[in-house]
Amino acid sequence: MITAEQVKSLREKTGAGMMDCKKVLTETNGDMEKAMELLRERGIAKAAKKSDRIAAEGLVYALVSDDKKVGAVVEVNAETDFVAKNQEFRDFVADVAKQILEKNPADVAELLAQESIVVTGKTVNEVLTDKIATIGENMSIRRFVRYESTGIVGSYIHGDGKIGVLVDMPKGDETLAKDICMQIAAARPEYLSEQDVPADVLEKEMEILKAQAMNEGKPAEIAEKMVKGRIGKFYGEICLLDQAFVKNPDVKVKDLLAQENGEVVRFARIEKGEGLEKREENFAEEVMKQMK
Repeated sequence: MITAEQVKSLREKTGAGMMDCKKVLTETNGDMEKAMELLRERGIAKAAKKSDRIAAEGLVYALVSDDKKVGAVVEVNAETDFVAKNQEFRDFVADVAKQILEKNPADVAELLAQESIVVTGKTVNEVLTDKIATIGENMSIRRFVRYESTGIVGSYIHGDGKIGVLVDMPKGDETLAKDICMQIAAARPEYLSEQDVPADVLEKEMEILKAQAMNEGKPAEIAEKMVKGRIGKFYGEICLLDQAFVKNPDVKVKDLLAQENGEVVRFARIEKGEGLEKREENFAEEVMKQMK
């Protein structure tokens, strides 16, 4: 039995019509992932991106050293948007970024175990625990990325801590680095180049593109040729170097880099709450809880 909630969820993720959603859910026995693939194959829906599932509060913060050789971007989550705007919370996130920049922890566990560079005699985890007690809301350091570059590290924060970008550029200046960071924030590339796309991801996309072509009534051999033509568009969406430059769509990012004698070897894009589910609460019930 397919529920109305399942249909609603699929509609929100794909933008497809209610009847189309109900039909593919029935065909796939309620399997959401398979239903999404079927909708794509039939040309009814686009691929759902990870960012479509964003639903958590907190702050993303980036920090780069004065010489531009080292940079870090970190995400710290909180329960409500009110805390994300709290200055004490924001100061704590900035301190965590500075800790990562200076002490180079391997992962979050190592970061939490390090002695704080701000509060003598306490670990980062103990400082975090103290903040949870004083602010009165659960918080967690979710993830971070740290780069050291032979050239420069560029950074960019969008939407008052909603999106943070870090880019490692062996060649290029700060102006170019900022343009590339803004490109990454706006266009959401998943990989640097075509060579970085995993074989299974490429194979799955080609299967979907072929199914789309055959559903348009094209014979198999024509469908194969259409796939080769359309895969370039796929690369242009998910690979940074193949993307159209947002400031000048007539130019690809790789062409811009060539013109400006720049080079990008890696990048990180962290979006607040990406992949997390937001806690749903009834405001009236919450008020009643506080009154009791």
